[in-house]
Amino acid sequence: MIPDRSRFRALPVVVLLVSMLTAPFFVPASAQTKTEETVSDTIGKIFRDVLGGGKTEAPEQASPAPAPDPAPLPRREVPRSQADVMQSFSPLVKATAPAVVNVYADRLVQRSMSPFGGDPFFEQFFGQRMPNRTERQSSLGSGVIIESRGIVVTNNHVIKDADDIRVALADGREFKSRILLKDERFDLAILQIEGEGPFPAIEFGDTDSIEVGDIVLAIGNPFGVGQTVTSGIVSALARNRVGVSDFGFFIQTDAAINPGNSGGALIDMSGRLMGINTAIFTRSGGSNGIGFAIPANLVRAVAETAESGGNVFERPYIGATFETVTPEIAEALGLDRASGALVSDVAASGPAGKAGLRAGDIVVGFNGQRIEHPDALGYRLATTGVGATAKLDVLSRKGQKTVAITLQAPPADDPRDRRTLAGKSPFAGAVVSNITPRLATTLRLPQSLRGVVVIEVPRRSLAARYGVRPGDIISQINGVEIANVDTLERAVSRDAGFWRLEIIRGGQRIRQFLR
Repeated sequence: MIPDRSRFRALPVVVLLVSMLTAPFFVPASAQTKTEETVSDTIGKIFRDVLGGGKTEAPEQASPAPAPDPAPLPRREVPRSQADVMQSFSPLVKATAPAVVNVYADRLVQRSMSPFGGDPFFEQFFGQRMPNRTERQSSLGSGVIIESRGIVVTNNHVIKDADDIRVALADGREFKSRILLKDERFDLAILQIEGEGPFPAIEFGDTDSIEVGDIVLAIGNPFGVGQTVTSGIVSALARNRVGVSDFGFFIQTDAAINPGNSGGALIDMSGRLMGINTAIFTRSGGSNGIGFAIPANLVRAVAETAESGGNVFERPYIGATFETVTPEIAEALGLDRASGALVSDVAASGPAGKAGLRAGDIVVGFNGQRIEHPDALGYRLATTGVGATAKLDVLSRKGQKTVAITLQAPPADDPRDRRTLAGKSPFAGAVVSNITPRLATTLRLPQSLRGVVVIEVPRRSLAARYGVRPGDIISQINGVEIANVDTLERAVSRDAGFWRLEIIRGGQRIRQFLR
């Protein structure tokens, strides 16, 4: 039988194809098994086609599958559980953002056109040669409505020296407002909207319940671009010495806070007000992720004073002065850590003195709350209120003890203790006062200190010209000890050819000789 030579003519082609298909190549490990099976199947088909007469059968093509219908978009519903809320902040924003407002403060400023403007010495001889020009300055901040009848809380620096204050709601309505109370020490101001309510409001939360790591939202109007919401966590608690105000118990957060956010709301995941955004730590003017808020517990205490008709918020008086416990003091006393409030001075007739608190004691607890520094103790006093009894955990020379103190209102000042000095002395024009328990608490002076302190220095007064500052304690004038305002008035009324002064400023004794 003569073989079919046409089949053998295809053998070189078969050999070439086999060598190509069996050449080594690289594939992912997960695909190697499938690839080997494909190669063997292909070789088998080639041999069958070539040796079987070169006949190949076209594979049966499957009909294309119909395109699937597009999936419907998921429907967004109101969250029904805490887990659902954590997936989006939208429900919280819808519930709380309407209560966050813009606060516009306008003030009229007299700008001097005279080259000697603001200098009382030159104006005394040359007079005011040119009229002053009146300018209107505006500032923008944020605020939070805490009562449906239109009670708004904001920062004092937002409305400071304002002649006209307006509040703009998120829905576009705008109202005039008036100041009920402002406190420069805590940088808080309480406003009343002059319009018909009810207004949307945010409920207070308990800032003693928050912890580092809790999620919070900051709502305000940064840079005047419009209402903005940012998220973050509570980065730290009880922050002090941040250079914002005398207050030193801030909530620190990394939620973005920028200029214009001042007075805005810091809320928790339940939509409760946890703080009033106040300041940022920055070198560029923008947010660096370090923002500070005044705790809502203090805001509530100040707001309650304003709503009850008071125009001054007073921290309870205990008749003691406190200092920071330094590492050196902690080591000398054998403490494990430098924390607490060191009692530096006690008024014998005050509540602390009567309860047995003594200089050198260290307060480490207040009604079960740990006291890290004197500012924390001041915060606890301010939020506890007058009339309550506070239990202080104290470390003394004799061991640990608990002292119960009834918190009292500061003793009222006698109007006769305050004077405005006249004449041509270096203190002319300054407002001075005897050091009272109330002033000692406000200015953080030793409770046992007596004398005369400068309360106010008008900008155009001779006292301002000579560099006198509020808070200066006048100790001596021309060798005369200044015990009270009567002694001071007699000393400055003399027509002296020179002035030998001694004042205490920031704890430092300063002596000056002036002609």
